[in-house]
Amino acid sequence: MRVNITLPEEVVRELDRRAGAGSRSAYIARAVERALEDDHRWELIESAVGSVSDGDHEWNEDAGRWVRNQRRGSP
Repeated sequence: MRVNITLPEEVVRELDRRAGAGSRSAYIARAVERALEDDHRWELIESAVGSVSDGDHEWNEDAGRWVRNQRRGSP
């Protein structure tokens, strides 16, 4: 799909330096895809906030020991 965007001249110069004038669209598409993925990850993180209670947890007594035990249990 074709999209028309406006960018400051200094941004276009840097874009051309990094991607080449003939590869602007591909470079911008990759950058937008990464930004959208980051936004989605943050949405997931923010939606998880508060999902673990502040109550009693098996790691409260010694978090380091709990982590070591968890690591031993994984291949």
